[in-house]
Amino acid sequence: MATQIPIFFNMSEEMKNYPRFRYMMAVYATGILLFTLFRLINTGVYLHQLDEPAHWGMNFFKAMWMGFRFDTVVSGYILSLPLLCLFTASLCRIRRRGIYLSAHILVTTLYCVAFFACAADIPYFNYFFTRLNVAALAWMDSLSFVVKMIVEEPRFLFFLFLFLLLATGYIIFMCRLYRKYLKFPSTEGKLLPQILVGCCCIAACLLGMRGRISIKSPIRVGTAYFCNNAFLNQLGLNPVFTFLNSAKESRKNKEIQLIDGEIAEKIYLQQLQSFTPTDSSLIQLPANTNVVVVIMESMAAHKVGHYNPESRLTPFLDSIASQALCYRNAYSAGIHTYNGIYSTLFSYPAIPGQHSMKKTVIPTLCGLPHHLKAHGYHTFYFTTHDEQFDNVAGFLYANDMEKVISQKDYPAKEVKSTLGIPDHVLFKHVVGTLDQCDTLHPFFACVMTASDHNPYVLPDDIGWQPQSKEMAQKMVEYADWSIGSFMRQAQNSSWFNHTLFVFVADHGAAGNSIYDMSLNYHHLPLLFYAPSQIPAQEREELALQIDIGPTIIGMLFPEEGNNSFGIDLQRQQRKYAYFSADNKIGVLDGQHFYRYRMDDGKESLYRYREQDEQDYISAEKSKADSMRIYGFSMIQEAYLRLKSGNTTCK
Repeated sequence: MATQIPIFFNMSEEMKNYPRFRYMMAVYATGILLFTLFRLINTGVYLHQLDEPAHWGMNFFKAMWMGFRFDTVVSGYILSLPLLCLFTASLCRIRRRGIYLSAHILVTTLYCVAFFACAADIPYFNYFFTRLNVAALAWMDSLSFVVKMIVEEPRFLFFLFLFLLLATGYIIFMCRLYRKYLKFPSTEGKLLPQILVGCCCIAACLLGMRGRISIKSPIRVGTAYFCNNAFLNQLGLNPVFTFLNSAKESRKNKEIQLIDGEIAEKIYLQQLQSFTPTDSSLIQLPANTNVVVVIMESMAAHKVGHYNPESRLTPFLDSIASQALCYRNAYSAGIHTYNGIYSTLFSYPAIPGQHSMKKTVIPTLCGLPHHLKAHGYHTFYFTTHDEQFDNVAGFLYANDMEKVISQKDYPAKEVKSTLGIPDHVLFKHVVGTLDQCDTLHPFFACVMTASDHNPYVLPDDIGWQPQSKEMAQKMVEYADWSIGSFMRQAQNSSWFNHTLFVFVADHGAAGNSIYDMSLNYHHLPLLFYAPSQIPAQEREELALQIDIGPTIIGMLFPEEGNNSFGIDLQRQQRKYAYFSADNKIGVLDGQHFYRYRMDDGKESLYRYREQDEQDYISAEKSKADSMRIYGFSMIQEAYLRLKSGNTTCK
């Protein structure tokens, strides 16, 4: 027994004799340092959107400690194979440089990939208020488009430059470590201490990979959620961990099984049966009324002064909101543009973790284009950029959209960025196209704007200047000005007085959020504007993007009824609104916000009207159950109908 004590007592001294393990420890420490640096940069970038940093206290350091734990998990996986190789080489007295150089190249490459993910995560988190996940791959088949967006946006280029700078420095430093510890490997000393040191390193690596000592569960995304501050809860997550975890979950959860299919169908049918027959007191538009739906890129309700008195960015939208049928509590189906287009036009909810429009076999849906085309309408879709992005053109053409007008249809000189033409130029083409329409038939036009999205291009030749200093706010002003320009042009057209205009956003913008699922990203303006036909009115009831189609059809053809997932807002009333954000599902009533995370099954219930951060999931279980059953049922039924192909009009 006494002879063993010196071995353990001198372990730290013995450690100096094992350059292979010293190399691995130095690599680990350097990796943790750079991961922490990226986390601090992310905090600094997002800090201007937070109104409570002064109240963080010790919670900030807890978040950083949580970050250390997740960074260690990622480092453990990166280092596991090189560590095993070096341990084996040490035991077997291997002195060939090839194995050491290979281990060095592998560990350096893997860390550089991880640092790239960290750099990409900063703008991703700043935009979506969620860490990097597999949803970022939704645009891989349009990689050149995405690359151009990055190249043309200075902020994205900054983070790319930051990555290149840090990666270069890291590679230089790693080469020095290699020359110091591995290039001229020495024969190791005593065998027993060597084995003990190696086993301790491997055990530490395995424990780091697991992230927790508890035998019941390794570290999970939910482990990072330790307080009621949505930003701090996500700050500790490592984007490599969230990306790989979401990729694993997407493979595992290709089948959506939120709730029993029979229950889902029952809840869906109950909503259909709540339809109220035609009432002569409700809005009914004249026959052959044209319809123009403007889907505004990222125009969150909190950007619009009519919804948020603190905003001064949207004077034109504010002016027409006061003359329109205005829904103050409208919400998007998801957080991506393809969600907004899909749900607005086809009245289907967003399915968590799935791209709505990228389908090899495109479903035939009974949406607005189908209904209106069946009534003799010409159908148009206008976009500023490549129509193939997100498979939009193919999907729309397969679903009764007669004409998709996109970047290929505009003069090359008008194209200013990857996002194509500016909004005011888009609207000029919209008016020109609609002016040439066959006057014997009404038209339906869906216009998707893009200027309020990176890369920002603010025209300087339009005789108008924004008042804001920040570019993001300037672009909101410009987007509003462009809509005003559009409406002024439309007023001079013969079709203006018999046209219904609907203004909605594809999704909102994260802004400041006290919850890890940002309601600002879902809360939208929703305006039905036809001054000579629809009286000004403020409505407080819940509304969704998927309700736009049934409501328009109800105004035009009240005898048709409704069999979609949306409701006719004139004849039905929502008990709950529901939506998804990649791997999260949210359900709202007038006071409560139910949130469910699919990756770990964690659910919460908040009183969002009171900005209350306390979780009432246990105290108000019956309310949470009711909201969950409704939201899960509607999403499940939509998924099952799409899967079975049961999507055509009845």
